[in-house]
Amino acid sequence: MKITCSHLPQNWEGPSGVHSAVAADDQAQLVLVFGTVGMLQRPELAQYLRSCYPQAQIAYASTAGEIFCDEVLEHSVVINALRFDQTQVEAKAVNVADFPDSYSAGKHLRSQFADEGLQLLFVLSDGTLVNGSDLVKGLNEGSDADVLITGGLAGDDAQFKQTLTGLNEAIVPGMIVAIGLYGQRLQIGHGSMGGWDEFGPLRCITRSHKNELFEVDGKNALDLYKAYLGAFSKELPKSALLFPLSLQENGSQHKLVRTILQIDEEKKSMLFAGNMPEGSHVRLMKANFDRLIEAADAAAASTLGQAEHPPVFAVLVSCVGRRLILQERVYEEVKAARRRLGQSCVISGFYSYGEISPFHSLNDGCELHNQTMTITTLAEV
Repeated sequence: MKITCSHLPQNWEGPSGVHSAVAADDQAQLVLVFGTVGMLQRPELAQYLRSCYPQAQIAYASTAGEIFCDEVLEHSVVINALRFDQTQVEAKAVNVADFPDSYSAGKHLRSQFADEGLQLLFVLSDGTLVNGSDLVKGLNEGSDADVLITGGLAGDDAQFKQTLTGLNEAIVPGMIVAIGLYGQRLQIGHGSMGGWDEFGPLRCITRSHKNELFEVDGKNALDLYKAYLGAFSKELPKSALLFPLSLQENGSQHKLVRTILQIDEEKKSMLFAGNMPEGSHVRLMKANFDRLIEAADAAAASTLGQAEHPPVFAVLVSCVGRRLILQERVYEEVKAARRRLGQSCVISGFYSYGEISPFHSLNDGCELHNQTMTITTLAEV
């Protein structure tokens, strides 16, 4: 297994201009491209990468920040080219606009992959038009319990306006890309941790519709949330990334973190990255800097606990809210993962609008997370 990782800065001037050197590989089977919306919109980028990787499936996702080696970048593009020895790559994409809802899109996409030999389904989804919870529910539908599903929702620099994803030349809003990796020689690790502190009373969701929340404990949720935020309420919805909600659905032992994407002053509602089912219980959360960084270390440690051999490649998908909280300390969570994974592991990734991973084991099923550091590691044994 061979991995090459390249970086194109914002002032990239195309194939014949400055900073045009990408580690080309005409035998690469898979290329993962994480970059800012503005650069992914440039048609010459896709043309250039196709010339560098003529045999590869090239998957794109826009970001709220790029992870390149031990650095956290912005307004750039990170390109990861993977060449496998004994692993087969299959990639499919759908647009949510072609289906009744995100659940149907996810279910159809999952049905395009045969279960036999499938080890990992890595998903890159639009982050604004797709309901992440419904997408994950569709992906889980009929999925073999032994198939790991991980990935993330694209971002757009915390603007929450338009995200881009794509496969090969089609990089547009609404796309959901799934990459299937087949082969018994592939060794995979996964981990997902948050590190947020809960505070305030436990409350019950009394009125909601999918990912739109109207009432908790019979009271208007937006008014109650504003009261807790105080001065931060003037900066909504961006400030909501600093104060997510802990969600525990009825009958579940696990707690999810949910981030607010938009608020509707007219309807007095809040739109979340994932569903907020009625009858579930929620609590406010706030950041603890040290615990956020420790969570990145714990997520990396989880990947190692599932593997016999050191990882060769690690994809880090961390939530945009973590980046906004940590600010100039954001590199510390990447460094924490690096220390745990080792210097020989190639690290890449992006800041997202949602992370896709099981809680702990495959038996937990795939879930949509917010405000976590989610890590997927690969090696061929």
